Amino acid sequence: MWLSWLNGLLICAGLIVAIGAQNAFVLQQSLRRQHAWLVAGVCALCDWLLVGVGVLGLGILIAQQETLMEVARWAGAAFLAWQASLAFRRVFIGQALVAGGGGIQSWQAALAATLAVTLLNPQVYLETVVLLGAIGAVQPSPLGFFIGAAMASFGWFFGLAAAAGWLAPRLASPRVWRAIDLVIGLILAWVAWRLASGAMI
Repeated sequence: MWLSWLNGLLICAGLIVAIGAQNAFVLQQSLRRQHAWLVAGVCALCDWLLVGVGVLGLGILIAQQETLMEVARWAGAAFLAWQASLAFRRVFIGQALVAGGGGIQSWQAALAATLAVTLLNPQVYLETVVLLGAIGAVQPSPLGFFIGAAMASFGWFFGLAAAAGWLAPRLASPRVWRAIDLVIGLILAWVAWRLASGAMI
């Protein structure tokens, strides 16, 4: 179970801890102390539900079909390799995560904006339901993988909300993000190689 948990934790962390609209939105709301915990909770809960649907639902169906499993394996490896290449590219470009302006006042507006930024991105379904679902379903312990992935998501979003004041100036530094992207790239490249070689199947 521990190996499955670690796989879930590392893979989900590698996918989620990257510069993007969702992370910038959570940071923005946290810095302004506007519904930060609601925003973090909704982001984490959406990930938890989508990964659960993938690992404990769709992933099991994919795993039962040898052809679909092979397609998911190679497509997943290619997707992860592509994501790793983007992370390595960012190491040389040097980007930063900066909170945008214009915080949201009401909790209803914050909730709607969080759901939009999370669920209207097609890539989130590819990453959580299809990719994590296919990998998680064939782990020795799919439940362990799911728990690890959920912990990565909850830990990142709530950590971002709790430590926004301390993190903001550091996450605004391209140098810090070069180091983060290097780690992300290495993790994703390692997982892509293991997936392509059949070590995770």
